Amino acid sequence: MLGFARKKKAGRSQTAPAPSRPAVPAELMRKVRRIEISTKKLVDEGIAGGYHSVFKGRGVEFSEVRPYQPGDDIRSIDWNVTARMGAPFVKQFVEERDLTVFIIVDVSGSLNFGSRSTLKRELAAEIGALLSFAALRNRDRVGAALVSDRLELFLQPRRRKSHVLRMVREILARTGGGLTDLDRAVTQTLRNLKQRSVLFLISDFQETPFANAIKRAGSRHDLVVIEITDPRDLTLPPVATVPLRDAETGRIGLINGRKLEAEFLRRRGVERKQLHELTRQVGADLIHISTDRPYLPELVSFFEKRRKRLSR
Repeated sequence: MLGFARKKKAGRSQTAPAPSRPAVPAELMRKVRRIEISTKKLVDEGIAGGYHSVFKGRGVEFSEVRPYQPGDDIRSIDWNVTARMGAPFVKQFVEERDLTVFIIVDVSGSLNFGSRSTLKRELAAEIGALLSFAALRNRDRVGAALVSDRLELFLQPRRRKSHVLRMVREILARTGGGLTDLDRAVTQTLRNLKQRSVLFLISDFQETPFANAIKRAGSRHDLVVIEITDPRDLTLPPVATVPLRDAETGRIGLINGRKLEAEFLRRRGVERKQLHELTRQVGADLIHISTDRPYLPELVSFFEKRRKRLSR
């Protein structure tokens, strides 16, 4: 009894060492740093301006009055101040941004593929970083979710660079495969996302149900769908029987490209047609990005088309 008491007392007086965080592999940190530098450079070169022009906040708020200048809209004249000062004054307004950008990234096993120099996963991380840094440059909040067949990680919207870097690091680190169910995972994500957002959904949209995900996201949020593909996603090599491993299940099967090419093309065509029709139905934007060509022209084209549409 006495020994037990002394043992217990000694245990209370000792301080347990804080659990150490696992070290981040150096190669992973180099990739994160490279993406940070390259995407921030693109933001500095003008992407932030395009982003600002097509994603508006909740409205405008009154800022101040100033003397009327030739060319000012007469509808902005403050008649009370004008009468009091004996000279025309106009009201000035500033945009009330208060905008939340939220990025949902598919991190399932199929994103580990790339037949060119870039994996689809790395491309998803880079595009997510570029959009996030453009949002931060405009003082908008940025949040993210990583999904597979479930919600893997949810980052609450914040105005923090560290938030973006963690998103990039987590995307690149998840290389172990995994299944996809966008309907289930996006539904779980939207339950946690309370505020209306500019919502980017980044995936290759392969072998996964996505109709409900797009409908639910598009019903409340300003949805932009980004489809990431690789040339090999759209064709099968016309070869005889060869062993292939499924990137998501890990199973190995014998595939005859000559026999299955037509059916494969049909299924991929159905998936892409469904994606196009769904985004059109919910009023979402759709951007196609491929690993075999630069993605920046696609984003610039998207900004320009959206700007023209909003200015009509």
